[in-house]
Amino acid sequence: MIALGNDWDTILAPEFESPYYKELRLKLIHELNNTIVYPDKFDIYNALRFTPFSDVKCVILGQDPYHEPGQAHGLAFSVKQGVTIPPSLVNIYKELSADLGCTIPSHGYLEKWARQGILLLNTSLTVRKSAANSHAKLGWTQFTDAIIAKLNEKETPVVFMLWGNNAKSKQPLITNPNHLVLTSVHPSPLSASRGFFGCKHFSKCNAFLEQNKLTPIDWQIEE
Repeated sequence: MIALGNDWDTILAPEFESPYYKELRLKLIHELNNTIVYPDKFDIYNALRFTPFSDVKCVILGQDPYHEPGQAHGLAFSVKQGVTIPPSLVNIYKELSADLGCTIPSHGYLEKWARQGILLLNTSLTVRKSAANSHAKLGWTQFTDAIIAKLNEKETPVVFMLWGNNAKSKQPLITNPNHLVLTSVHPSPLSASRGFFGCKHFSKCNAFLEQNKLTPIDWQIEE
């Protein structure tokens, strides 16, 4: 049984007990025993551990974890200090700088965002080494769809940032008019110039939170 140490334990209890999740767990154990899987098994649920359900005010949805050594640690788009900042996160920082004037930091560790109520969620929580999307059909999609559906039920407004087609495919799960959905192309170098740059999602998020009497996000990542 997974223990997240916050209100997600109760909210996701039906998922953890469901047949599909038990099957997912068996498949994951097989992968862990026979291949190299990222992130480390103790980091798989960090997005949920770092950001309790009751604290979520923004969701940034990624696709699957980074698939090269030393990168993934359970928070979408984030890498620990000392790890080269991946290109998509470089572009996120560039847009932040253009949008809000944030200084671009020298590292890519986003725990500060997670602790402020930003759920940095990937649609798949694991990946095989050097094989992007390799766990997309393992069963994670049903689990993370359930997370999004639960967040949709929140009365407190939430901003959903859906970047790229994979993330935008989750938009039908977000039906509650209390929430704000912001969509754009993915921030990867292949697509960022086609609409991610200039989207101003970060200032739009804060304006929405302030309109709803919620504390805006301090997006600046310190050195």
